[in-house]
Amino acid sequence: MISYEGIFLKHALLRKWEETTRDMARILEQESVTAEKTPHAGATPSPDDVEWRAWRKALDAIAAYRAVVVLPLLALALFLSIVVASAIGAVPISPVTTAQILLNQTQVFHFPAHWPAYDQAILLRLRLPGVLGAALVGMALGAAGALFQGVLRNPLADPLLLGTSAGAALGATLAFALTASAAFYWLGFGGVPALAFVGALAAVALVYALSTRGRQAPVVTLLLAGVAVSAALTAAQTLIITLDSSLQERLASLYFWVSGSIEVESWTQVQVVALLVGLGLLVSMALAPALDALALGEEMAAHVGLRVERQKLLIVAVASLLVAAAVSISGLVGFVGLVTPHVCRMLLGPRNRLLLPASALAGGVFVTLADMCARTLLAPTILPLGIITALVGTPFFLALLRRAGKAYSF
Repeated sequence: MISYEGIFLKHALLRKWEETTRDMARILEQESVTAEKTPHAGATPSPDDVEWRAWRKALDAIAAYRAVVVLPLLALALFLSIVVASAIGAVPISPVTTAQILLNQTQVFHFPAHWPAYDQAILLRLRLPGVLGAALVGMALGAAGALFQGVLRNPLADPLLLGTSAGAALGATLAFALTASAAFYWLGFGGVPALAFVGALAAVALVYALSTRGRQAPVVTLLLAGVAVSAALTAAQTLIITLDSSLQERLASLYFWVSGSIEVESWTQVQVVALLVGLGLLVSMALAPALDALALGEEMAAHVGLRVERQKLLIVAVASLLVAAAVSISGLVGFVGLVTPHVCRMLLGPRNRLLLPASALAGGVFVTLADMCARTLLAPTILPLGIITALVGTPFFLALLRRAGKAYSF
């Protein structure tokens, strides 16, 4: 018979392995190999060591299975959501035709063109840039949420937490207030997205500079500085709106931008944002081991050889770049970066090498479908995207939390 102590030990080992990192596992393995080479290594391994290794191999197999199965399914879901969102509009296009047109653009597939020429023109020139923009926004916010939650070790961390939302909103307000902003264009971006991008990055840089003392930026100080800077920037935005009488005429447009809406006018914007998001995702994947080590705490991460402050700065910089790229074409879309990483973490576990791409793909699916609903529910009226993400995401997220119960841990 199996004793209760053995059952408890097995459960404890499982929990401990799930919360540790791949780097720690490698270190432990190297230490065990070194120990086996000592004069006392001829002793028979204890049952606990054998059980630990068996559980570790089993969990490695489960993680590999999840990576092979879940990520392709999420990528397929993202493609299908892009197809459905592109097919729906004032001029309906068959989803099958839409998929064929999109696949033909890859130069890999060559379906015969049995559709009218205007369907392809509507799809490629009018709808697809906005749909791809929504997918890029979701991918950026989902990955940024996972990065911020990992580096801040806070389940309530949001991509818009460290002043990015307030900085972007202040930049957009300044663009609306400047009469010459409408004439400013650079790489397809007008004054509003350009100043929102700059404002988001500048706000995070200010927060990090204020919270750094002696080349160290404690997490608590980062959070408090983010709250303080956000409050100051929001007050500045309110002051500009109050004092600038000409801005009252464009207040509705500013409110719609703050509430979130995909604003893509050309393929150039999509290409620039795709470049920034792709670069951010690649660098974030390289930072996944550092995030796993930081999950153990900064002292333990430093003990295993991680340069904590340098890695924290890189993570915050990459996450801020992703958020700035997203808000430049979408405004302030909340809830995506908060919910998506939690959902993926409940389904896939805490390993960031799997969590980061899963959060990006799931965020892309979420925002693409939410943008489709915002455009079609009350057509021709377009609803703010932030309203849809909050109304749809909140009940779903609460249901998942209730179902997970105590089994979920950050």
